[in-house]
Amino acid sequence: MITDEKKIDELLTRGVENVYPNKEALKKVLMSGKKIKLYFGIDPTSGTLHLGHLVQFLKLKKFQDLGHEVVILIGDFTAQIGDPTDKQTTRKQLIHKQVLENAKGYKKQISKILDLKKLNLNFVHNAKWINKLKPEDMLELASHFTVSNLLTRSMFQDRINTGREVYVHEFLYPIFQAYDAVTMNVDLQIGGNDQMFNMLAGRDLMKRKKHKEMFVLTTKLLVDPTGKKMGKTEGNMITLNDSANEIFGKVMSWSDNMIVPGFEICTYLDFSTFANEKPRDQKIKLAHEIVKICQGEDAANKAEENFINTFQKKEIPEEMEEIKTGAGELLGEVLVKNKILSSKSEWRRLVEGNGVHDLDKNINITDQNMKVSGNLTLKIGKKRFVKIVI
Repeated sequence: MITDEKKIDELLTRGVENVYPNKEALKKVLMSGKKIKLYFGIDPTSGTLHLGHLVQFLKLKKFQDLGHEVVILIGDFTAQIGDPTDKQTTRKQLIHKQVLENAKGYKKQISKILDLKKLNLNFVHNAKWINKLKPEDMLELASHFTVSNLLTRSMFQDRINTGREVYVHEFLYPIFQAYDAVTMNVDLQIGGNDQMFNMLAGRDLMKRKKHKEMFVLTTKLLVDPTGKKMGKTEGNMITLNDSANEIFGKVMSWSDNMIVPGFEICTYLDFSTFANEKPRDQKIKLAHEIVKICQGEDAANKAEENFINTFQKKEIPEEMEEIKTGAGELLGEVLVKNKILSSKSEWRRLVEGNGVHDLDKNINITDQNMKVSGNLTLKIGKKRFVKIVI
């Protein structure tokens, strides 16, 4: 076991939102040389992992390198329920066959970050033990939770206040996730800060059933300028299966206020090294590093070269009209309101004819209902250039 204090301090600080009960207690355990067992759970609701998962994998890699036992839990049972966290409507339920199909490529994607050859990394599926629960087991398990506590969750309150339904099976999600932690008898669970309620349910159940102190580490979330986390639900996702050029271009389209958190939670680099550089140069380094982590150094070099060459060859004027707007606005409406386009029908015609080009990502805009989520540099038609700034 490695007990390097500097490495442990960085592990418990960088990109970390909270540690329960506190960082000092977890640091004491890690410094003692005790090997702990920690886990991160993934519900296979889609066939690809994304940058939000990368945040966790980078943290898990650090624990793996220190010698601790890392468990990746594939939630093939819980994915059938659907995590209600931050959801204003009930998730569509999946059948087990769909869930397993979604998870097929996960190991390959995870192998880009974690070392699958090491013995201190294991994969498990929670259907293995949850499906063995009998009705009397379920009653006993449910007796450790109260409806009043489950109802404190903000998304449930939002639904109730707006007249939308909350279904009983959604209450079961944190109960089953808590049962996962107890069944595996882990010392630590990590996840995004949005998973705090579910993970603390596991911490509480561990105390009740095993009289054991389980640690919970929540990481900071990567959010867009509207405050929404980057992920498949919001439509602003970078997947681990995206090509190197796609990843590079998408990172380059991020707003400037995402640069510092991007370095902190999506890389191992020290941002202070680039603090005095221009935002565009900082983003190039950030995009290069993220591609390097996901696809390797060669792919990162080629993606950077391709981006720079493409950007320069567009003969973009040094000065162009700049429009300031709010995140979440419809791009077409922004262009019409600022008299870049004469009407919404002109916007529709240009999009249908591939006449609006996102120069940062080097792609044509094809969604007529696209919302502004970050800074944009657009070429409209053959001669018009415009910058959209949040």
